Amino acid sequence: MKLLIVCSINSGRVAPFVEEQGDALAAAGVEVDYFTLRGKGLWNYVRNRKQLIKKIKEFHPQIIHAHYGLSGLLANLQRNVPVITTYHGSDINDSQVFLFSKIAVILSAYNIFVSEKIREKAGSPKNSSIIPCGVDLNLFQDIDKTIAREKLGMDLQQKYILFAGTFSNPVKNAALAIKSSEMLDNVRLLELKGYTREEVALLMNAVDAVLMTSYSEGSPQFIKEAMACGCPVVSVDVGDVYQLMNEIEGCYGCSYNKEDVAAKLMKVLERGQRTEGRKRIVELQLDTENVAKRIREVYKMILNTRFS
Repeated sequence: MKLLIVCSINSGRVAPFVEEQGDALAAAGVEVDYFTLRGKGLWNYVRNRKQLIKKIKEFHPQIIHAHYGLSGLLANLQRNVPVITTYHGSDINDSQVFLFSKIAVILSAYNIFVSEKIREKAGSPKNSSIIPCGVDLNLFQDIDKTIAREKLGMDLQQKYILFAGTFSNPVKNAALAIKSSEMLDNVRLLELKGYTREEVALLMNAVDAVLMTSYSEGSPQFIKEAMACGCPVVSVDVGDVYQLMNEIEGCYGCSYNKEDVAAKLMKVLERGQRTEGRKRIVELQLDTENVAKRIREVYKMILNTRFS
């Protein structure tokens, strides 16, 4: 099976969760290639159509898998190769992109949503499934906190909270996280910025908790990866986070109130233990290998339908 993945490269590289999914599909026997897009907005995507057509003629894919709504819309501007589009959250939650994503939903042979909430926002199309992105359990695993801190050069006595993104991203709502952490003694809030994937895995073992205060999400990799490391989580009810961490001791839901966020963080710090979040990720089969198997079954279904 030959697969062409269509996705953005605006961050300077293919998003890690897209790349890891592609690697898992390749390991499962799929021949994978990429068509990457640079630039933002509908016009910057659409003007890549000629290059995409050229890539299709050269590679001859049987399936195109687009990530995010605008990529899905571009991929569907040709009708020779069936397109499967995965929607990750911002493409459905952002009102400026939503209409274009809806067009992609209609045109795509099949649609994958990373959480039920965003599928509902998209109108719950029949030709769709809920398949969150998987976690690389070989990379994100439990490591002794002291060892992780020593590798990163972190203070062994300091309390650290890892924030779920960059402080400059307005969707991540850093102001709430900063105000909440300032209410606690000897606590330092770390911005998730400028780290390699390996360093992020170490950080999730080195910190005392991770914190998510976002206004919107799909199925955040940040939370799943932290859980895979056994890291305590404090998060608002966003995306599928509450479903993921439901009833896991050491993982707490919170409101958008700074006192409540601070109180939940204090519970984590007082508890001072890791969680069984990794067990939940394994039970839900949210590792990259099992997710790749589910996606590959979607590809087979579309091809069987197309040629039956």
